[in-house]
Amino acid sequence: MAPRTHLFCGFWVRATITLVATRSVFFVATSFLVLGVLPARAATVEAIRLWRAPDHTRLVFDLSEESAFSSFSLANPSRFVVDLKQTRLASSLDALPLAGTPIRQVRAGIRKGTDLRLVLDLSAEVRTSVFLLLPNDVTGYRVVVDLFDSPVAEPQPEPEPVLSVDALDTRRDIVIAIDAGHGGEDPGASGPGGLREKKVVLQIAQRLERQFADAPGFKPVLTRTGDYYVGRKKRRDQARAIKADLFVSIHADAFTKPSANGASVYALSLKGATSATAQYLADTESVSDLIGGVATTDGESILVDVLADLSMTATLDTSLKVGALVLEQLGGVARLHKRQVEQAGFTVLKSADVPSILVETGFISNPTEAQRLATPEYQDKLARAIRRGVQSWFARQPPPGTLLAWQREQGGRGVTIAPGDTLSEIAEHYGVSVSAIKASNGLSRDVIYVGQTLLIPEA
Repeated sequence: MAPRTHLFCGFWVRATITLVATRSVFFVATSFLVLGVLPARAATVEAIRLWRAPDHTRLVFDLSEESAFSSFSLANPSRFVVDLKQTRLASSLDALPLAGTPIRQVRAGIRKGTDLRLVLDLSAEVRTSVFLLLPNDVTGYRVVVDLFDSPVAEPQPEPEPVLSVDALDTRRDIVIAIDAGHGGEDPGASGPGGLREKKVVLQIAQRLERQFADAPGFKPVLTRTGDYYVGRKKRRDQARAIKADLFVSIHADAFTKPSANGASVYALSLKGATSATAQYLADTESVSDLIGGVATTDGESILVDVLADLSMTATLDTSLKVGALVLEQLGGVARLHKRQVEQAGFTVLKSADVPSILVETGFISNPTEAQRLATPEYQDKLARAIRRGVQSWFARQPPPGTLLAWQREQGGRGVTIAPGDTLSEIAEHYGVSVSAIKASNGLSRDVIYVGQTLLIPEA
């Protein structure tokens, strides 16, 4: 009988059937020859995306299926190679924005008949990291290639001249870390018409940064300056590295119901969330690193949480007080979702030594709020409200060694605006000019608000 080929449990099997007679009894003898395992389902690179950050370049390969991969570097000329097994390319390489990156071009080819080889021709030395991200609710399998720039040697500062004791003056600026949520391949929440949270909050953060830059005694620093992703732990680390006096994270989230609306201010909770909405938003932010593409271990996250929980009490108290002043100012320009500072386990707020707040400027999932959030005028109002609240706190509690603390020591003082107060009356009462008060508080107009705290400079 002729051999036949069959499919059995994922193997191709050739069976030869023979009739054998023994004492007038026939039975079937079958011999099997395993020909090989069925070929695995081929993966497809459906898209290739590139993001440029200040210190690295990221390439993301979106895969239809999981694919084994390997990588290596070549010199003379400098290249970085990524091999993806059982994979084909269904995306163009021509439109990648390579300007300003260390990549001159990206080439692709097939090897061993089924494997995809991607070659990055490099124009500079880089340090590389390649890792696989598993699927989540937003994205599928992704292979991420990070090319970290070689550090540039900074010039050694010249020795500072020896000063007398009288000349020593530590009037440093108050450092505000301004954090625009999401970024890069993590768009955050989406609003009507394709409005993206990552874009809106970056615009508000940049407006807030410019306003603080104009306020004497303050130094604002953005955790991200463009459309790229920064991991939540790295955002906290940046705040520590610049010795920030306050960390302000800006968001414009979404909720399951489009009717949800209003601005909110959050501080960290070491226990449970103060509301179902707070818990929902914290849970939403917890997947940000998975979407943004950060390779972390559970052990690292647990260690950070434990260390933060042991030493957060004083920092959290300050966070709540700053948050209350910011919320009060936001109430003058936006509807409030809650009239008290809420708390939840936002990972980005877990800095043991930097007071931290998270400002939800509104719900981008609400059509009316989304329309306002997209306008420059409303973004300016939100930024002004946040700045006024922050300035009110530091006018009352200036950190030692800062310009604001020195001004208070010299006779300057903080004044909280009451109903009926005017800027001209306050200036006349303290014997200073209106322009001096405006300069000390970063005011561009003769407009003040009830509850606002102004620093009155020395006469």
